Amino acid sequence: MSDATTNTAADRNRNALNTDTMQWLSALIALIGLYLVASPFILESTDAATWNDTLVGTGIFLLAGYNFYRLSKDRLANVGAAGLTVLLGLWALISPAVIEMGSNELATGTAISGLAVALLAMYSAYANNKADVPARARTRTRG
Repeated sequence: MSDATTNTAADRNRNALNTDTMQWLSALIALIGLYLVASPFILESTDAATWNDTLVGTGIFLLAGYNFYRLSKDRLANVGAAGLTVLLGLWALISPAVIEMGSNELATGTAISGLAVALLAMYSAYANNKADVPARARTRTRG
């Protein structure tokens, strides 16, 4: 009888999201966004690359920061914001092929950052879309 109860509890908690882990993920995405903002000022760049990386990096930082804030309040991350972050990451990935960056280092850094952002934000959107309720919020409502 206790096995059936354990299995039912495991099924209920199966889709609970660990908001602490997702907060770290959002913070990492935000830091990559800050790198994109800073990189054209550190490395040789063109005006177009400076504007591109500054605007895209700021967007990534703000969207990831918003999801970090939501997760800190025991809410799920906004899947739409994560999806937009994916799109910004994909643009950062392909932008060195479209925009003259000024240096190979900046082009490589922008592309790698874009790939990392796109992959991490895709996972964040997927995990938050599949989750039921954050684990801490569920235990707080039962008590």
